[in-house]
Amino acid sequence: MVSESATSPVGRGDALAGIVKAYDVRGTVPDQLNEDIARAIGAAFVRVLAAEGKVPRVVVAHDMRASSPGLAAAFAAGVTGEGVDVIDAGLASTDLLYFASGHLDVPGAMFTASHNPAQYNGIKLCRAGARPIGQDSGLADIRDLAGDILAGRASSSGQKTGSVEPQDLLTAYASHLRTLVDLTGIRPLKVVVDAGNGMAGYTVPAVLGDAKLSALPLEIVPLYFELDGTFPNHEANPLVPDNLVDLQAAVRANGADIGLAFDGDADRCFVVDERGEPVPPSAITAMVAVRELAKHPGATIIHNCITSRAVPEIVAEHGGTPVRTRVGHSFIKAEMARTDAVFGGEHSAHYYFRDFWFADTGMLAAMHVLAALGSQPRPLSAIVAEYTRYVASGEINSTVTDQRGRLAAVEEKYAGAEGATIDHLDGLTVQFTDGSWFNLRPSNTEPLLRLNVEAPNADRMAQLRDEVLSVVRA
Repeated sequence: MVSESATSPVGRGDALAGIVKAYDVRGTVPDQLNEDIARAIGAAFVRVLAAEGKVPRVVVAHDMRASSPGLAAAFAAGVTGEGVDVIDAGLASTDLLYFASGHLDVPGAMFTASHNPAQYNGIKLCRAGARPIGQDSGLADIRDLAGDILAGRASSSGQKTGSVEPQDLLTAYASHLRTLVDLTGIRPLKVVVDAGNGMAGYTVPAVLGDAKLSALPLEIVPLYFELDGTFPNHEANPLVPDNLVDLQAAVRANGADIGLAFDGDADRCFVVDERGEPVPPSAITAMVAVRELAKHPGATIIHNCITSRAVPEIVAEHGGTPVRTRVGHSFIKAEMARTDAVFGGEHSAHYYFRDFWFADTGMLAAMHVLAALGSQPRPLSAIVAEYTRYVASGEINSTVTDQRGRLAAVEEKYAGAEGATIDHLDGLTVQFTDGSWFNLRPSNTEPLLRLNVEAPNADRMAQLRDEVLSVVRA
């Protein structure tokens, strides 16, 4: 039965307008996202993809949130009602779903709200081979068609002609990752892992601790491995410093070599060194890039426009070709496919691999870091120092009433500055001859401007940061 809140006849996709984002579906349950809506999206997903070719099967998975199994089952009902079979992968991390889509060569749907609070849920959709679906690549069509189904403007067959087949893919996922990074010969490492009560509590034991695959020289110290979508210990977003406090303390208390923190759906991984100090994601990007270039000389490496300047420098120094792109996984994945890039990294701790269907996987990135650390005797802090050349501000958000006006004011200030170059690849980027730069981007969903600044030293970074903010917040 269609819920009353989802039957507004105002316009196509109106019931979904607030929850269909640039790259996924995300909203509070049940007022914004419910099983009726999930069922309609499932049907619309199949119809949109069927217009591109035959869709024999769809793989569906979900995270540990209380609302996830019901939403996933409703989506599956929408799919089977269109005569398409469903592979029910059950509990999964987002990168496990991408593995399933790539390994089985079928479209996929992952039910998760990643690091968002417990009342949220969402859907990440992909074509066969884990190819992304975003607003400009089918998601808007799915939104509009689902809106028509909900409002009765498009009929649904209502026939459960497709079947649902449960399939456990965790072991196959772990085995595949083990073929990409060999950890069997590294020195013994003590590794603290903070799963944040998210899906890493399910996948880490299978990948890093399963002796049936082969025993690894890793002593895993688990933090918050219990699957709990209410996140009783801390928010499952490792980019927020407060959410790293427990991991940092545990690394120091246990004399660990490294700490790993995963977000709620375990597609992102954040690293702290043996001192408990956070490692910048740009340093991880450069480190993994060097490892991939050793295997694939001259390959292309993708980085977004607010990744540290050190990344393209280091890539070039190691014979690779750095390619700069916009922020966001759909842009990274599209550019990786276009250039056949071997690896891509973002400031947000998303890491993408050609060997993983160009999809992002926090687990594979973590394995690369463990391999880099364990293949030599130095502590992680010493290795990271090789990849850290500049001082960064981190992302600073400013609430503004006129995004365009504030961006224009900042651009006007620097348009005539000596030695400044300006580009608009993603928002406004201004680079200076002394190696400093800043990027100012509008949020797509909130009245915010996001500022990132980097410079050769802390004084120059602070000076440039404060100068730009004075204009933004005028």
